[in-house]
Amino acid sequence: MKWTISQLQKFRDKNLQIDEFVDVSDIKEREKQILGVSPMHVTGKADVTSARATFHLHISGELILPCSRTLVDVNFPINIDTTETFFLGADSALLEEDGVAVAKGEVVDLIPVITELLLLEIPMQVFCEDVNAEGAAPHSGKDWSVVSEEELQQKVDPRLAKLANFFDNDKES
Repeated sequence: MKWTISQLQKFRDKNLQIDEFVDVSDIKEREKQILGVSPMHVTGKADVTSARATFHLHISGELILPCSRTLVDVNFPINIDTTETFFLGADSALLEEDGVAVAKGEVVDLIPVITELLLLEIPMQVFCEDVNAEGAAPHSGKDWSVVSEEELQQKVDPRLAKLANFFDNDKES
């Protein structure tokens, strides 16, 4: 996922198609929460002009993260759509734009950009939804169960059930 500026300039009037698997396993050293990384499938295209290279990418793969409740390994799917622009010249006015990176030397490297995008996708908490997984947190027990927010909103507190018809009685009188 590295190109020199001269290699990119060959695609100035054509689209550069991208379809590669990228190994970003070194991300585990930057973020200790990541237990494993599948090879990331990067697809997309690049639009190249004399001054810029704009990459329209889709990144997909999986991260293995610990469950926030039980520390069981959880496969967390990654699906990122992004547009990254690299400035190929030395004009400082364009350096202030948001979302524009500068090519380091004569090379455009997408691996650091992909790594940063993956780090931004890591959630604060991830939960193991598979009840049958070894070491997973149980979803029910004696006199308790995990209730979703929708179920909780639909359920009426039995202590207040009679108040639901309070205003109906006023209208009948």
